[in-house]
Amino acid sequence: MAVPTISSKPQTPTAGLFGLPVIVAALGYFVDIYDLLLFGIVRVPSLKDLGLTPDQISTVGASIINWQMGGLLLGGILWGIMGDKRGRLSVLFGSIITYSIANIACGFIKHVTFMDPTTYYALMRFVAGIGLAGELGAGITLVSEVLPKEKRAIGTSLVAGIGLSGAVVAYFTVKLFDWQTAFLIGGGLGFGLLLLRVGVVESGMFKNVTDQKHVSRGNFLSFFTNANRLSRYLKCIGIGLPTWFVIAILATFSNEFGKALGIAEEIQPGLAIMWCYVGLAVGDLSSGFISQAMESRKKAVALLMSIALLFSLVYLYVGINSATALYSLCLAMGFGIGYWAMFVTIGAEQFGTNIRATAATTVPNMVRGLVIPMTISYQALKPSLDIINAGAVVGLVCFIIGFYSILTIPETHGKDLNYLEE
Repeated sequence: MAVPTISSKPQTPTAGLFGLPVIVAALGYFVDIYDLLLFGIVRVPSLKDLGLTPDQISTVGASIINWQMGGLLLGGILWGIMGDKRGRLSVLFGSIITYSIANIACGFIKHVTFMDPTTYYALMRFVAGIGLAGELGAGITLVSEVLPKEKRAIGTSLVAGIGLSGAVVAYFTVKLFDWQTAFLIGGGLGFGLLLLRVGVVESGMFKNVTDQKHVSRGNFLSFFTNANRLSRYLKCIGIGLPTWFVIAILATFSNEFGKALGIAEEIQPGLAIMWCYVGLAVGDLSSGFISQAMESRKKAVALLMSIALLFSLVYLYVGINSATALYSLCLAMGFGIGYWAMFVTIGAEQFGTNIRATAATTVPNMVRGLVIPMTISYQALKPSLDIINAGAVVGLVCFIIGFYSILTIPETHGKDLNYLEE
């Protein structure tokens, strides 16, 4: 049940679209995406440098990715709870320190002698995953609470649109430098960002809640103790499934789809992912304006999700025959899933101030964690259905859940966020 937040203290003045909270959240997400995708980009060269065989690179690389995703799942819960108990800023500071240290540590893997380097690598990616889990949810929560409701959609779109360009920078950093330097640069960017964060103020809504000692804050289990609240929470997660289907299946395994489609040129998954994220960044920048024009979060997300579905079908079944066409479709699908910021914003807007950061931080990381069953299902279906149809079946499930969730979840456009969950 939602109840108003009552406080005799004035609210913190609202910020502008280009105020420090928005800028710092955007740059934080930029570094977050850089570091999140970096291992995927350097997986082969880094493990080859450590002396692994091609078979070991495949198995050990998959294991390290799973460790990172496990860190994201755990970190999403930990940082979400902390964001509601200790404040949004505590997460913005703590998460970036955690993953910056982990990334710098990854830059020295070749010099590790006190334990197996690949075990150390997996451990550091696990720690990095924990840190990376907190950045977006806390940033979106803070921006949503300090911006006036008329500008929330555009502000959060700016955060994600600018942040997602970190994928492009990560790709070219690896091309210009070696993989160890790329990790060190990521850690250095994080610590540099800490200097900007010193001037950011806490959300006034959160400050008011802390004065109400009787209010339970950051209770993750509260999502499971009320049927209506659980329904909203699960639908928030469902909305995000198509985004990671496109990234984790169609883009990540683009080399397999390229062969299945009969494309002669070898497809580079790293390049496919980069073009997907270029489209994602443009889509995220556009989604806020689309939402404002339609005066609806739901219509904007449904429109973009429909675009993603259309180009996914073209990718799988129209019979593209060139690498250029495949990369172009990755760009188009990326634009379609460019409702990522809107999806996280919806997660923040669905819940009261006392569990808002918990929702906004855990929801996207639950979606990231569901990549594991997606990839397992895809691999299991390939022998019987072939590559194209295996991908299509996984995508069908993700899009059905995604459309059902966005069409049935409550609308939050223009919603006053100054309330509590009881």
